[in-house]
Amino acid sequence: MLAINAGMFVVEAAAGLVARSAALLGDSLDMLGDALVYGVSLAVIGRSQRARAGAAALKGTAMLLFGVAVLAEVAYKLYTQRIPDASLMSVTAAAALAANSICLVLLTRHRADDLNMRSAWICSRNDLAANVGVLLAAAGVYFTSTVWPDVVVGLLITALFLKSSFHVLRQATSALRIRNLAPGGAERAA
Repeated sequence: MLAINAGMFVVEAAAGLVARSAALLGDSLDMLGDALVYGVSLAVIGRSQRARAGAAALKGTAMLLFGVAVLAEVAYKLYTQRIPDASLMSVTAAAALAANSICLVLLTRHRADDLNMRSAWICSRNDLAANVGVLLAAAGVYFTSTVWPDVVVGLLITALFLKSSFHVLRQATSALRIRNLAPGGAERAA
């Protein structure tokens, strides 16, 4: 799933830039977020709470920076009024929908294992809604020949993503403030 999400982040981000699509760039954020969650989570297995909180802060910061970049793309799009390539949007969104469907199927048998697996399954299920949103934006661009469907969907996806990054950063900052690493690797309250 890490490879699927990392690969689709690259594909969607590149296609979003080529197609000049804020919706695709916004959806690529979700792929990046999922890849970061899987990758960093694997890297900190068995590590201290402080290491896991630091990893979460890193993920939240990366998500925030990419979200700001997508907002800059939206502002540029509104300034230039360059209409995105609806065909490239559609093809890429369909590929992302297929990739997220595979992830959902892989997670379905594990969704009751624990809270972590359940939350990953819910995130994958929600990813499908974002992919459908990009498909709808592509259709809207095609039929209206305007930037607005792309801008609106791009902003909605990015807003949800930025909200998640702020949530992760708040939790990570709180965990880093509350926990101190005691000698010998044990944790103690501050």
